Amino acid sequence: MGLLHHDEPPAYEIERPAGVSPFLLTADHAGRLIPRILGDLGLPEAERARHIAWDIGIGGVTRRLSEALDATAILQNYSRLVVDCNRQPGVASAFPQLSEATPVPGNAALDKVAKAARLAAIFDPYHGAIHRVIAARPRTVYVAMHSFTPVYLGQARSMDIAVLYNRNPRLSRELAALLRGEGGLVVAENAPYRVSDETDYGVPVHAERGGLDYVEIEIRQDLIAEAAGQEQWAERLARLLPAALSRLDGGRVMA
Repeated sequence: MGLLHHDEPPAYEIERPAGVSPFLLTADHAGRLIPRILGDLGLPEAERARHIAWDIGIGGVTRRLSEALDATAILQNYSRLVVDCNRQPGVASAFPQLSEATPVPGNAALDKVAKAARLAAIFDPYHGAIHRVIAARPRTVYVAMHSFTPVYLGQARSMDIAVLYNRNPRLSRELAALLRGEGGLVVAENAPYRVSDETDYGVPVHAERGGLDYVEIEIRQDLIAEAAGQEQWAERLARLLPAALSRLDGGRVMA
């Protein structure tokens, strides 16, 4: 028997599989479920509800944005503490023993068999679904949806939203310019995180290797913790993402 029992939710959900938009929305950290067989990973509920376990609010934004754009969205259901679906499987942070300043007892001294079971049950099905969707479409613009905690290790983050990129910054820079044009937003680029082959999986593997245009979006979690904020940000991105793509396709690429 695998890691997940037959009555447990699958590794991922797909919203609007027949969506007509070229955008493909992914949410690597949308959920915070833990397979029943793993218990609570040795953590109390208060810790399992924190940002260390999932990207707070991003599932709601992604679902609303999927509806507004008629875009396919793939959302991962299980906690990043079980396996981080935005990490290369071989790096330590894929199965974190320490997240921010919180030890994760259930991840202490995992052997290869235990790691392989988590990959087979969650990581592989989720990324397999993304691969199949991309392969079946004439064009995909990859949008990796994430959120970040307003305070990390005691340090406040002042930005409202950030766009992240590595080898292909074109769409990210267009979107950043449009976000700044909204007024009243603090917009960052490649902060508080950067995209790299070592620290990310979705963008380097699905987008950059495939030659896709993409943007990775990070929204501050206190802005989207409730439904009203999720709706506001989904509405904003539903306006600005197509506008950014139109500017890109029209050849007005920022230097």
